[in-house]
Amino acid sequence: MTRRPNDPQRRERILQATLESIAEHGINAVTHRKIATCAGVPLGSMTYYFDGIDSLLEEAFTGFTRDMSRQYREFFAGVTGPEMACEAITTLIHSSEVTTPHNMELMYQLYALMNRKPALKKVMQDWMQTSQSTLEQWFDPVTTRALDAFIEGMTLHFVTDREPLSREEIRAMVGRIAGL
Repeated sequence: MTRRPNDPQRRERILQATLESIAEHGINAVTHRKIATCAGVPLGSMTYYFDGIDSLLEEAFTGFTRDMSRQYREFFAGVTGPEMACEAITTLIHSSEVTTPHNMELMYQLYALMNRKPALKKVMQDWMQTSQSTLEQWFDPVTTRALDAFIEGMTLHFVTDREPLSREEIRAMVGRIAGL
């Protein structure tokens, strides 16, 4: 009996399908079966690669937050001081590069689920710490936390407000928080 070679991309496809399924159906409607169908893998692969739905969700959201953190840091590439950091924050909030509908949906789902799943709360805390450590290059810890909270809240406002603030208005608010 000849054994077929293992699909080296299967595990990653399952993780990506998990995020796609969450974005499309919402966290409460996601099942192993839906994820397996989305990934194009046998249902048995779900338990072969992951201990259960909780470990699958934790790993998928960890990957998502790592990707988001990488994108976040890219906004600060080349920043050499607080003024430039404020400009980068403004661009981050005002652009739609990070705040895509897909990313926002996954963020909302993570926010909602982390209150019921301690492992996901840790994923969220690690993500926040990564963002804050980026900002701490230019700002003190209290200002960093204020800016981080502002970025979180303002991205939500920017994509949901009937009349989003202009770039200039956002920049003025960032400058006030930063004390510039």
